[in-house]
Amino acid sequence: MKLRAKSTIKQHFAAIKDPRVERSKRHLLIDIITLTLCAVVGGAETWEDIELYGKCKYKWFKKFLKLPNGIPSHDTMKSSFCSTRSRTVTKMFSQLGQID
Repeated sequence: MKLRAKSTIKQHFAAIKDPRVERSKRHLLIDIITLTLCAVVGGAETWEDIELYGKCKYKWFKKFLKLPNGIPSHDTMKSSFCSTRSRTVTKMFSQLGQID
């Protein structure tokens, strides 16, 4: 039996608006969210851990993420998350663990 996801990570996090200034966006927010989610599930505990995880798994991530400028730095990921509406992000992450 093959299980099917009800939605993709991109679909699930679509409600999160990217508040960053357009001209300064070098990395896609969905790439940052996906990378962070995978890294945390894989044991990452800090932004530096998440960046290292992304660099170590770059070839794998490149198969399904755009990563137009490579793996974002830990500072970029942290500031991207801090600039989003934290309640929305928290809600979206908490909903991942819910089973219908």
